[in-house]
Amino acid sequence: MAQDAAISKGFESSAALECVGLACLRGGRILFRGVSLKLGAGEACHVTGPNGLGKSSLIRVIAGLLPAYAGAVTSSGRMALADEKVALDAGQPLARALGHWARLDGSADADISEALAAVDLAHLADVPVRFLSTGQRKRALLARISLSRAGIWLLDEPANGLDTASIARLGDLMARHRAGGGIVLAASHQPLPLDDAQTLPLADFVPAPVLDDPA
Repeated sequence: MAQDAAISKGFESSAALECVGLACLRGGRILFRGVSLKLGAGEACHVTGPNGLGKSSLIRVIAGLLPAYAGAVTSSGRMALADEKVALDAGQPLARALGHWARLDGSADADISEALAAVDLAHLADVPVRFLSTGQRKRALLARISLSRAGIWLLDEPANGLDTASIARLGDLMARHRAGGGIVLAASHQPLPLDDAQTLPLADFVPAPVLDDPA
């Protein structure tokens, strides 16, 4: 399928990600420790747990945006992060804003119209980003990630703000990315359409609170 090739083209199928003994310290408190995972081309992992547990911090540690208190991350292939920050120029038409990031990512020849069609936003290509709804902005971010040609997708709560049809499109995007040899690491408190994915319950790596000695 041409759309599949457009989304997967541009990164090697040797994408790999490994985390060993990761720990994160925020505000003087250990959020989690001992997190290890290993993903190869075409594989996925769903990090689960309620809000406030540290899932976003884990994603940001793996992305290199937060320092690891302990442990190490090794990877092969570029990473692309999708979180709550849309990071698209609010004053630009959607297609032009996506084109800006495609050029920065070295994929200026990518088909923006196909990426928008994949998330059902083709009809909004000429609409300034600031006029998009929350769900539309989320889908725009998914289009940006698909255009990045990064082998490793780091998705933080990717289904937030999406309706049932849009979650199905998210599943299609992730499946096509994996079929092309990409990796998906997604953190979410809700179910995700990720077939045959590893599951990492972050609660298993959260230290028990230290109780004061009553004496």
